[in-house]
Amino acid sequence: MGFENNTTSLLDYPSETPLSTEWELVVTIIPPYIFSLSVLGIFFNGFVLAVFIANRDRLTVADIYLSNLAMADLLLLCGLPFWAMNILYEFNWPYGDALCKMVNSVIVINFYTSIYTLVMISIDRYLALVKTMKARWLRRTLYAKVTCFILWILGLLLSTPTLVHRKVVFIEEYQMTACILDYPHDSYWKLAHQILMNIAGFMLPVLVIVFCSGNIIKVLAQRKENVGFQDTHDNKAIILVYLVTLLFVLCWGPFQVFTVLDTLCDVRVLDETLWSHTLDVGGQVSVYLAFLNSTLNPLLYVFSGQYFKRKVIAIYKRTRYQRRGSDMTTYQRSVVSTYINRTEQIKPVLIGNPKERFNR
Repeated sequence: MGFENNTTSLLDYPSETPLSTEWELVVTIIPPYIFSLSVLGIFFNGFVLAVFIANRDRLTVADIYLSNLAMADLLLLCGLPFWAMNILYEFNWPYGDALCKMVNSVIVINFYTSIYTLVMISIDRYLALVKTMKARWLRRTLYAKVTCFILWILGLLLSTPTLVHRKVVFIEEYQMTACILDYPHDSYWKLAHQILMNIAGFMLPVLVIVFCSGNIIKVLAQRKENVGFQDTHDNKAIILVYLVTLLFVLCWGPFQVFTVLDTLCDVRVLDETLWSHTLDVGGQVSVYLAFLNSTLNPLLYVFSGQYFKRKVIAIYKRTRYQRRGSDMTTYQRSVVSTYINRTEQIKPVLIGNPKERFNR
């Protein structure tokens, strides 16, 4: 299913059945969508990283988390074009076993890192707005950097099943060489992996984000009542909190639903024969819908913030000032050079001894 379990999708690829129309749509629509998603996402997240790197000496805790989110999303999106080409080749993997493992492991690592960075951003905003005085000592840049490092280690550990079981396998029935998750027969690896995806990759992050968002909205509403008038910044903060939570659930919710349904088929709660085609097509579509979150994150988290806009404007002004300073230096050099040349031209005209002119 998707990047996590293409085994079922590939084995049930209906090349000559009446249901092949859906797969033809997948092969036609998904690759251009992935390429567009990757190009836009790489540009947006790359721009965000460039701005933060230009201001690396003045990064706040929020900036560190946002730059980590941009890095995770950027690397995740860099791996997607491989899967676009894989779909164009009708699920024949042309890049070898090493890239099969590496590309998919990188995607999974950054999937977890991106999601848990979103969680840390929500926690940081919760501490800043709800526990302002009590948790000030927790909001230090050093702690934020250590936390980001731990998130990458966590992503690496959670990607272990992909690193171990992803491999290129020749499927004789369909005459294709596919990059699939090839679990041992009658093992619990697939079941454990999908449950981990549901719990660690969605349920826990959603619970934390909803808890933080709910408390932030509650505090901002109380502030409105106490102050007696509506603060424009508070309104924007509330809207942003709603959008963050809604975007995360809308992008990742369908993929998690299909993962749950696939798990129910594995434990024989649902009829696998009845649901297999729906899960195959739905798994392919939903996983790439989920990656839309990585492209929209910089627009929602960063570009909508006045603080980030001020950083961009500051960089523009600094660059413009340096350019003008360079132009002024060139102009000054030109003036000095012209003055020197004119002085040298005047010297030969002054002929005669000053004393003789004075005596005259």
